Parts: sequence; structure tokens; C-alpha cells
Amino acid sequence: MRFADNFLEAIGSLRTNKMRSILTMLGVIIGITAVIAIMTIGSSMQGYLEDSMSGFGINNITVSLQSKNDEGPAFRVSAFPSGGGIKDDDLMTDEMLSDLKAQYPDEIKAFSISESVGQGQTVKGEAYANLALSGVNPEYATANSLTMARGRFISASDEDSRRRLAVVSDKLVSNMFGEENPLGKELTVQTQGHIDIYTIVGVYEYDDGGLTALMGASTSSDYDTSTDVYIPLSVAQRVNNSHGYQSFTIVAETGVNSTTFGAQAEAFLGRYYSRNEDYGISAFSMESIVEEVTSMLSTMSLAIAAIAAISLLVGGIGVMNIMMVSITERTREIGTRKAIGATNAEIRTQFIVEAVVICIVGGIIGIILGSILGAVGASLLEFPARASVTSILVSVGVSMAIGLFFGFYPANKAAKLDPIDALRYE
Repeated sequence: MRFADNFLEAIGSLRTNKMRSILTMLGVIIGITAVIAIMTIGSSMQGYLEDSMSGFGINNITVSLQSKNDEGPAFRVSAFPSGGGIKDDDLMTDEMLSDLKAQYPDEIKAFSISESVGQGQTVKGEAYANLALSGVNPEYATANSLTMARGRFISASDEDSRRRLAVVSDKLVSNMFGEENPLGKELTVQTQGHIDIYTIVGVYEYDDGGLTALMGASTSSDYDTSTDVYIPLSVAQRVNNSHGYQSFTIVAETGVNSTTFGAQAEAFLGRYYSRNEDYGISAFSMESIVEEVTSMLSTMSLAIAAIAAISLLVGGIGVMNIMMVSITERTREIGTRKAIGATNAEIRTQFIVEAVVICIVGGIIGIILGSILGAVGASLLEFPARASVTSILVSVGVSMAIGLFFGFYPANKAAKLDPIDALRYE
């Protein structure tokens, strides 16, 4: 009997015993649905995370001081009146950055530097806004993909380096100024006991990078959300009385492997700290962080999917059981076919094809349901749904494998039936 005939006969058997066929497929359907749904949600989370973190600069490399004593990141507290913290002699200097640029001119596109001045608040009448005040250089905007809504960013001009200028978020503007044009207006900022006045020269579009949604966090009000206010780096250094950098970001050229170059930059700058007993250099890339996080998400998704796939084993046992029942019901038919010349291989193939068809049909239904449930789940979690093509292809293969594995024993038993005994069976 040809494969096409076996296939048509299997379809006919499914139609004849609709309820039994559906119940037989149920285990396979549930297992495939669970696996596809979980993998789709996992793939959606992974894609969303990659897109979100790419906005922070996938090619960026963060270089910072690291304590040699406890291998933990250094923490500068010299901005506080009572602080000890890192000494100015320990900080990285402009000369070090110049030497690094000279050593790797083709790998480095720019340096992004920022220095925290502290958390604070600005008040205007009854309106207020929380903020984090940071001094930055002009390249900071490019490195961190800031989009300007109004005005301009801080420039490298001597005039900007001397003036108390500020670039604020549109969220802060909405809270403080409403529809009023904020450019050129004064912003009174209170931080760490200091009250300073800055002139607003630009407004950037606030974006939490999707991390709030990813972590499932929420804020009670826009007023409670702290946004960044950027001032010239030289002004921040005067406020903090600092003369170097605890950390900075390298914006690598397109095509540069940021993970590999990060190690090279760490080794180069580490030579300046070979005799420093307290601090060394640590460099890591955003690309390596994305790879680690996505790898963790993939592992979690696979682990959960593997647990859900246990139901496929139950489904396979159900297929084997119903095939055994089918063989018992069709014993006389098997005896008749063998009596008129059907070979053992033909009988075996017939029942294996029937088992595979049952599993494939169940797998297709599971894929459809799993894709729908996965898309709904991703939508509820506010992630753009991304179907896991790999899991769909694997599911089709697993469905066929279940049919072959659990269908072989009943099929082989049917093939070995003695035709005389089969014809006598009642």
C-alpha cells in the first residue's frame, strides 16, 4: 500500500472516530500549546529587552574604577561634605583618555562622560519635580541616544563650559511649565543643601527605556518620577570640587566587537594603576550585558517549556493506548489483509502513519492555540508579540517523533499477528 493510501486511510479513521481521536490528541495538543505559548512569550520578552537596551547604545563600553580590595565597584563620595572616598589622584584623567584615543583611533568614535551631582528637587509655585542632576560632556547625548524635543544640547564651547546651563526632560517641563515655552527660563534646583539656578537651553524626550514595563514596576504619579537634568561637566566638577573621572563610556565605531575591545581598553588603562594599591580599571560592554540577560531569559524559557513538555509524554502514552485498542478492534481486518498478500512492512507502515497523522494534526492544533495564547500573553505583559519560529519547527518535529516512537510498538505488534489467528478472532 502506498504512503498516500495509508495517509488517506488514517484521515478516514480520524473522521470515523471523531471524539476518540480528539481525546487521543488532547495530550499532544496541551503539550504543544504550552510549549509554543511559553516560547512565544519568552521570545517576545527577549526581543523587547534587546530593542530597549539597544537604545542605551549596544556598542558602548563603560570604563570605571574598581576597588582592588573587595573587587567591588568604586564609589565616589567626595561630593559630600563629610565624604572621604576616592582621592583625586586615583581618578582617571583627560591625559589617559587622550592616550587611549591615540592608541586606538580606529576603534573609538567618542567618549561620553558624566558626573553625578546628586538627587534634588525644583519648585515653581505649587508645582514641583524630582530630578537627578548630572554633569555631562557634549558626546553624552549621542552615546545615550537622547532625542531633543526643543532647543539644543550642551556644546563644547568655552561659553557653555562656564555657564550654569541645563537640559531638562519634557516630563519635567510638563510638570513645571505646562504649555509655556521653557527655553531661556530659570530652573531653581536644590541638591544636597545647595540651591543653584540654571538656565534651560534644551528639552529632551523622556524615555524610561522600557525597563519599567519589563520589571513590572509602576509609579503612582508623574510627579514622583525622577528625571535627569544635564548640566555642563565643568560646572558639575566645580560643584563637586573634582578634577578627574571615576567612570566614562567609550562609544565604539560601527563594526567593532565591543566585548573584545573592552578587554583591550581595560588592559591599556590598567597600566596606569599597576602601582595603585587601592584601585584598578574595570570595563564592560552593553553588548555583553544584553547577551547575558537574553541568555538567562532563553534558559528560563527552555526550562519552563521542558516542564510543560512533560504533558507530551502523557499524550504519547495516550496515542500508544488508542493504537493498541485500534489494533484489537481491527484484528480480523489485519488477518484478511495478510491473507491476501499484505507484508509485515505494509501493515507496520499503515499503523505508524496513522499514529503520526494523529500526532501531527494534534501538533498543528497546538501550534495554532499556542501562538494565539502566546500573542495574548505578550500583549497583556505589554511586549510586542514575536512568534518563536524555532519552537514551531521543533514542535512539528516532536509531534512526528511522538507518533513514530509511540506508534511503533502497536504497529509492530499488528505486523506480527498470525493471519490464521487474526481471522479466527472474534
